[in-house]
Amino acid sequence: MPSPEAKLVAIVEDESTIREAISAALAKEGYLVESFSDGMRAWEAFARTLPDLAILDIGVPRIDGLEICRRLRGLSETIPIIFVTSREEEFDRVLGLELGADDYLCKPFSMRELMARVKVLFRRASVASTDVRHDDERPSVVGDLIMDPLRLVATWKDVPVPLTVTEFLLLQSLARRPGIVKTREQLMQDTYPDALSVTDRTIDSHVKRIRRKFESVDRGFSALESVYGAGYRYVGPRE
Repeated sequence: MPSPEAKLVAIVEDESTIREAISAALAKEGYLVESFSDGMRAWEAFARTLPDLAILDIGVPRIDGLEICRRLRGLSETIPIIFVTSREEEFDRVLGLELGADDYLCKPFSMRELMARVKVLFRRASVASTDVRHDDERPSVVGDLIMDPLRLVATWKDVPVPLTVTEFLLLQSLARRPGIVKTREQLMQDTYPDALSVTDRTIDSHVKRIRRKFESVDRGFSALESVYGAGYRYVGPRE
């Protein structure tokens, strides 16, 4: 049974089997859960009480996930939002519209992987108002790149770069050891708790998006290199 301090997670998903599976997994982890099969019902509930975290399917009826995300961001800049989508191309639209989602997962995904994302986002939210950290939790500086592992915030030349949780973890994996090539398999292990749920193409897509985001704040960004036949590396300031 959830504790009185349990966080409320809202699920907006029209596929009943997926909605019920996510609900069961969240309840098992001790979260309070509200689930909705369409966007209108979800929004009516959110207008009364905002959840602590929202899991949104993009293609839900009546009010789609994109619009719900936009409306939630109009009410709060801090509520963690995770999209679940059948196609990565759908999430490219979200990024293009800059709606402010924190992370996304493509179907099919493992519940273990989703629960890990939920925990990371709640952990980030819990430290947003405190600066108490252990040494290994302090921001790291690699040339013009600063990465804050608790708040999951990256800045390039003092300009914030909006990364999803997945993108942050992937970039952090590379930037921790500048100049060292990491294979796609290694990046899967560092970025996902369940490497069986992703492929080489998934890693390539993430890298492409990370580059695009950094290039949007600095056209000359070239620190993230592809190494043919091997993987990727982050080129440090002394390379």
